[in-house]
Amino acid sequence: MTQSDTWSAYLTLMEQILDLTLTDDRRAELLVQLTRIAGMAQPLMDYPLDDRLDVAGVYTL
Repeated sequence: MTQSDTWSAYLTLMEQILDLTLTDDRRAELLVQLTRIAGMAQPLMDYPLDDRLDVAGVYTL
């Protein structure tokens, strides 16, 4: 499955969940934007983190 197929499936699910009807033009533009956003986020996703590093803060009172 390609990245485009994954985003296309995501859009289809979101249309169903949100009860939306997208035109083909709107769907194509959203695919472009989601692909662009994923490309910008990829360097952060690729950044290696130490296994001992807490990935979320722990809040206590």
